[in-house]
Amino acid sequence: MLFTRSQLVIACALASTLFISACSKENSAQKPDALTASAPATGEASTLNERNAQQRLVSTLEKNFKTANIKAKILAIKKTEVPNLFWVSLEGMGSVYATSDGQYIIQGDVIHLGEKQLRNVSESLQAGENKKHLATLKTEDLIVYPAQGGKAKHVIYVFTDSSCPYCHKLHEHLAEINAKGIEVRYIAWPRGEQFMPTMQAIWCSQDRKAAFDQAAQGLPVASAECKNPVRDQYQLGLNMGVNGTPAIYNVEGVYLGGYMTPDEIVKRLEK
Repeated sequence: MLFTRSQLVIACALASTLFISACSKENSAQKPDALTASAPATGEASTLNERNAQQRLVSTLEKNFKTANIKAKILAIKKTEVPNLFWVSLEGMGSVYATSDGQYIIQGDVIHLGEKQLRNVSESLQAGENKKHLATLKTEDLIVYPAQGGKAKHVIYVFTDSSCPYCHKLHEHLAEINAKGIEVRYIAWPRGEQFMPTMQAIWCSQDRKAAFDQAAQGLPVASAECKNPVRDQYQLGLNMGVNGTPAIYNVEGVYLGGYMTPDEIVKRLEK
């Protein structure tokens, strides 16, 4: 596999809430190393020289990936504010940074110092890609909890798993979240292959909300088979870098966090 959990330690130290407010991914049914390398990446370089430099970097990375027997498809590559450092979006796994010579890749967050608040350099870059992914979802393929009192002030997407304790905790506060004018859209993201059947049964149920409630209480959900989007939604999560549940995003694709209280969600949305 290209990246292991141990490589995330430094990045997650700066975002430790992921570990204390989310359920981690277990046996993934779709491994990042099952990807195939191909296709030139797209970018937003403003000049011909920049575009040529990015294309050379793509070629170098693909060559080095192949030499190292790493199968990873590059989806997009963009210049960052950090000199000689590029942001690279990969299919089926989280984004990485690459040096301009294509000899080094770095996984994790790059944090800008010098201001009162720390700023994640990749947040806006990743959010742009995430927004495109979320735009492909159809509401009929989700479990939607509308905001109370009419038109929603905000909409959030939540990657969830019925077996995840932190998802249960968030689920208990849905009425309060909806009362604050927030529409919640659940996306299926089973944390391991062993949880896939239950999530598929929920998504195949006539009443998905009731089935999710039942599963969240530890009760079995009647097995049902249908054409369902669960595996596709799981893959979408991988493409966005999801590695635990709940994972909450706004409509702009910005990652808000793992489990949060209703007040914390509002605060993040209005930040």
